Amino acid sequence: MKINEALKRYSLTPTRYEKNGKASIIDTNNGRYVYKENKIDLEILNYLKTRNFDYMPKFINDIRNDEYQITEYLDDFDIPKEQKILDLILLVSLLHSKTTHYKEIDLNDFEEIYNDIDNNLNYLYSYYTDIITLIESKVFMSPSEYLLARNISKIYDSIDNCKNRLENWHDQIKNKRKQRNVVLHNNLNLDHFIRNESSYLISWDKAKIGSPVFDLYKLYRKHALDFDFEDILNEYEVHYPLMEDERNLLFVLISMPNLIEFNDTEYNMCIKISREIDMLYKAEFLTTKKA
Repeated sequence: MKINEALKRYSLTPTRYEKNGKASIIDTNNGRYVYKENKIDLEILNYLKTRNFDYMPKFINDIRNDEYQITEYLDDFDIPKEQKILDLILLVSLLHSKTTHYKEIDLNDFEEIYNDIDNNLNYLYSYYTDIITLIESKVFMSPSEYLLARNISKIYDSIDNCKNRLENWHDQIKNKRKQRNVVLHNNLNLDHFIRNESSYLISWDKAKIGSPVFDLYKLYRKHALDFDFEDILNEYEVHYPLMEDERNLLFVLISMPNLIEFNDTEYNMCIKISREIDMLYKAEFLTTKKA
């Protein structure tokens, strides 16, 4: 359905449109609204309502039957980003606290996670061994190749540390009988958080049920180099402490190297490699200090 037709159903006359990613911000005769395709999981939305978690924009249309969402537009106050990220993690801890539930462990689920991570680590080791062998065979390295060669030991160390932590996590979950699950926003970053008189999470299209670890992991991958993640994790755990096995799994995930492909300009490759090495050092510092 076209935007104008959808708005007309709710007696809204558009006066101005502004594209913002996958959403459209629309000024109307009766205020400002956000229009986007409806991909939210209704079961999760209903569950959030039963848990009195309403820190999200209000829908003005019937999303149970419509293929689109029309929500109120929320102003975002201009506050320091260091404060904003702490406000975000406080809201995430509330989300996880309000939606915590336990289910009997299916060891097959954990074995799948274990095997996926272990296979990924083995692949990363093989990949970097092949690529560093190729680089070191050259008479002259490019700046990005030299940068990777200088730091390859950090990548190997990170893979080894991940393997050790993964084995510890695997031993821990063998003795567990229940698994802690929460509603995951599953797309956390500052662009999806609004702070005014209250706090709001937007963009719930990827929300699902799972371990709280995965919200923290995705937030880390997005903002690890922007903030002191130790402060963020401390703020979270004041309100929602991680279990030991959850902490181990989180530390495995954030310490895993990304696969660096040489498919960009030399300048961009140097930035990409530098960022990845910085991420590994930051993960090492965090996991060692919080261990």
